[in-house]
Amino acid sequence: MGYLTIDKPKPLISVRGKPLIEWHLEKLSATGFEDIVINVCYLSEIIKDFVGDGSRWQLKVTYSEENPILETAGGIKKALPLLGNDPFAVINADIFSNFDYAKLRIINLNNSSDGYLVLVGNPEHNQVGDFGLLEDNCLALNSEILYTFSGIAVYHPRFFVEMEAGVKMKLFPLLKESISNSLIKGELFKGIWSDIGTPERLKIINKRD
Repeated sequence: MGYLTIDKPKPLISVRGKPLIEWHLEKLSATGFEDIVINVCYLSEIIKDFVGDGSRWQLKVTYSEENPILETAGGIKKALPLLGNDPFAVINADIFSNFDYAKLRIINLNNSSDGYLVLVGNPEHNQVGDFGLLEDNCLALNSEILYTFSGIAVYHPRFFVEMEAGVKMKLFPLLKESISNSLIKGELFKGIWSDIGTPERLKIINKRD
């Protein structure tokens, strides 16, 4: 994001009149979530000053500090002691969407599923896509049509159990292994979604109706 994040973390970039992270917190509160864990690293104190304890959104917010940054899987592994033993939702703070977070509360991860991913149509910056979606809602690595992972998901803690804590690791290697064993399901979301990864994408989402 260049100059936009020199002194401001990406989750605090304003989208349609309010910081990205505020959109998420408002939606989580409105759909019945109560306990939120926020992974922080870059300019973490600025995020903590803005969000506080979450009470203004009727949420209880705790923080998992990463120093250095551990990537998505590593960060989730570090936060597991704060997340408990039940399945939990994970939402990338730098995305914008009108996906209904209430759906995340009713996803049932039984003994045959370690995760549930929300997929979207491929944006210009990821035309190849990430994963396919089969008729039984299982994800596939090799499919005629591949979609993009939205950054919205539900995971069971057992998905991360084999990881070593404190190790920097991306999420995709874990996902690929579980997908190859038919352990990850998902759905295709066709609403508004954007990965706010460049100033150009920010301008587009701010202009879109």
